[in-house]
Amino acid sequence: MKLFVGLGNPGSKYARNRHNIGFMALDEIASAHGFSPWKSKFQAEICDGTLGDSKVLLLKPQTFMNNSGQSVGEAMRFYKLTPADVVVLHDELDLAPGKCRVKQGGGHAGHNGLRSIHAHIGADYGRVRLGIGHPGHKDAVSGYVLRDFPKADETWLDDLMRGISDGAAALAAGDGGKFMNAVSLRVAPPRSSTSKPKEQKAQKPENAASKEDTRSPMEKLMDKFR
Repeated sequence: MKLFVGLGNPGSKYARNRHNIGFMALDEIASAHGFSPWKSKFQAEICDGTLGDSKVLLLKPQTFMNNSGQSVGEAMRFYKLTPADVVVLHDELDLAPGKCRVKQGGGHAGHNGLRSIHAHIGADYGRVRLGIGHPGHKDAVSGYVLRDFPKADETWLDDLMRGISDGAAALAAGDGGKFMNAVSLRVAPPRSSTSKPKEQKAQKPENAASKEDTRSPMEKLMDKFR
């Protein structure tokens, strides 16, 4: 079994906050892949389903961000999982909006949700870092992450969520490269292979007028009177 953890704060007040992008990602996965209804357990909202060949539990801690590790640790112990079975999806200030990166282990970089998870299960879990951009100054970070995504961000946010859902089975299988490719196909789709190169479109069929005129002066004169 794999445990996908989305980070955020509980309640409708925070639902569209930048800090809640982890919750949003799990909601998209659950909806797109026919997971069970959400229920309350482990101080969290949880649901379960299958992604590819993997049984997956989705978990959204309801302890508020700073205490996320309590819920994650409780679920891990109940299902006898290891940190390697856990993948945390969270907001990332150090990535541009819409960017996504996969990482295994490492530090918490000051993220309070990750800091709490570190304290409860260690640092060896997987992460999906979801870029929200940086406000430019550390004193502005708190207000920035606790504000809703603006309407201008809705297009890339929707593409990112769909990409995460598309690649969820690869993520559950531990194939980070395939997961990232699925995300890229949504957020930066390739140009259509059916479109013709500009050079080809600009070419025009050769006509008689463009051919070299090989008539003699007398023939040209006679043609004018025909």
